[in-house]
Amino acid sequence: MSLALVIIALLFAAASGLPGLCLPRASAWGQRAAAALMGAAALAGLAGAWAGWRAAPPPVAAFPWPAAGNAVVGMDALSAFFLVPVFLMGGLGALYGLGYWPQRRHPGNGRQLSLFWGLLVAGMGLLVIGRHALAFLLGWEVMALSAFFLVATEDQREECRRAGWIYLVATHAGTLALFALFALWRWATGSYALQAVAPSSLGLGVLNTLFLLALFGFGLKAGLMPLHFWLPGAHANAPSHVSAMLSGVVLKMGIYGLVRFLSLLPDPPSAWGVLILGLGMASSLLGVAFALGQHDLKRLLAYHSVENIGIILMGLGLALLGRSAHRPEWVALGLAGCLLHVWNHALFKSLLFLGAGAVVHHTRTRLIDRLGGLAKTMPWTAALFLLGAVAICGLPPLNGFVSEWLLYLGLLRTAATGGAGAAAAGIGVPVLAMTGALAVACFVKVCGAVFLGNPRGGATAHDPPLTMRLPMLALAAGCVLIGLAPMLAGPILEPAIACWQPESPRLGLGTLAPLRTLAVWAVLLALGLAAALALAAARRCRFAPRVPTWDCGYARPTPRMQYTASSFAQTLVALFGWLLRPHEERPRLEGPFPRAAHGSSHIADPVLDRLLLPAAGAIGRWLGWFRQFQQGLIQHYVFYIAATVILMLGSLLPFKAWLAHWFARG
Repeated sequence: MSLALVIIALLFAAASGLPGLCLPRASAWGQRAAAALMGAAALAGLAGAWAGWRAAPPPVAAFPWPAAGNAVVGMDALSAFFLVPVFLMGGLGALYGLGYWPQRRHPGNGRQLSLFWGLLVAGMGLLVIGRHALAFLLGWEVMALSAFFLVATEDQREECRRAGWIYLVATHAGTLALFALFALWRWATGSYALQAVAPSSLGLGVLNTLFLLALFGFGLKAGLMPLHFWLPGAHANAPSHVSAMLSGVVLKMGIYGLVRFLSLLPDPPSAWGVLILGLGMASSLLGVAFALGQHDLKRLLAYHSVENIGIILMGLGLALLGRSAHRPEWVALGLAGCLLHVWNHALFKSLLFLGAGAVVHHTRTRLIDRLGGLAKTMPWTAALFLLGAVAICGLPPLNGFVSEWLLYLGLLRTAATGGAGAAAAGIGVPVLAMTGALAVACFVKVCGAVFLGNPRGGATAHDPPLTMRLPMLALAAGCVLIGLAPMLAGPILEPAIACWQPESPRLGLGTLAPLRTLAVWAVLLALGLAAALALAAARRCRFAPRVPTWDCGYARPTPRMQYTASSFAQTLVALFGWLLRPHEERPRLEGPFPRAAHGSSHIADPVLDRLLLPAAGAIGRWLGWFRQFQQGLIQHYVFYIAATVILMLGSLLPFKAWLAHWFARG
């Protein structure tokens, strides 16, 4: 029943964009029909995930696949866990799009967006339930191509086209790695079925090759640094609810692929766990450092996705160390932190992107330094964005704190026990703490520059319509629920952890982490904060004088006198200047009455802008001499074909036998 519900949900999602193709471009009914079908798909998919959580035995179904046996799909607790954000954001994003991207105002690309939104959800759902390499790759490719068309929705903009092509190149590089991965898997195991293999059935060289291919292919989709180069541009230029889906869900398909495939490999060396833990630490710290220097609101949030993917991978690396050392408590805490942060990041990062979309929708700019004072005119958006900011910083009493707390417990326990990976785990604790501190500084900058003070651009703005607010409220409710009642996550996480390592003894999270005690403290803290805010609001309404914001003793203050986001973060950006290498253009002011001048700063991406694009340009220039063979003359092309055919025929001649006959001893 659970698998049937999920398959029905996938069909509904894939067909959701079809009614719009039969209606006029400017008709709103096609988009409404797509949103209704996506809502039905979301409800059916969530019901199927809930039913499949504890289904025993896990349901499976087989479909004939030419030349490859049967393509098997199935459900277990791990699949159900990852299906929840897929269908949740699929339904909420379609509802948000009714207000953010109405088809009446976007007749040129509205139908495209609805069609590929549904295909994206269907592709992700298929790969999550795939138990056969070809079914998995079919879902993966549908997801990849749909995401490309969604990123390139505004293809009339050069920046958007550039981001789309970079994403397409990156995602197909990852797909090629997955082709090699599954081809090697078929050679080593004799089957395309994604089933665990017996210990000692694979050699160490094959195991390491499989691991590295999986790390590259899935890590590229997840946005693991330094494989993140496609992510900032794609997230910044896509429509905001598409950005929310990309960051909150699509990146997690890379995490799902890595978690699922590593569960199939036996006897992982401890070096695997150390490598993933190290890459996770680098991604988390470098991601938040590059976020600090951004001026584009959505690009800043994109780098925070790199940061949170790093946190998720730190948990996965800790779980791998536990498998290598046969320490089930490390596995439980590491994988619990990893999986719970998958959910948490899907909630608060989607909330932040939807909040940023509400800001962009009404102000028509993503530049933080041109915004300000929006809390006065957009109070709902400001409050929900602030809640998401508190959650992403890992502060209590919201959900981000719970998953990071589980990860802290696992890292500290591993470091205290000693053995393989203890040093890496010990380093992970201060790295995680520094990441949280820098995230707080970054979002203080964002909330202060965007929502506080006086408006800098003079644009009028107001809260978005109900269709945009309801998805934000639902995501905010999820952040609060997990933060105040973390003990509800234990029974959900334990079956998923058991799927990943079924041979280890099952340990209840309640015995490793006092989730109920944490819930009590979270509720008390929430009540205290609510009382303090109510008291402060009452005192402000009663006693606070009406004065201009940012008065600072000036008789006639202007918005230009406020701190900008760039000036606020300047000290921290300078602290990481050796890494960020900001490019600054400072104005030259001369004379007692200088002319108006403009200053700017820009932080280039270290992989895309400093490595890949210059290398591609150098290779293109080096290979330019090939152009002399393409003169547009038909006789040249006939000659090339004839020469190729002669060489191919010549390879069939028995030159080796002739040489042996001629030079043989008489």
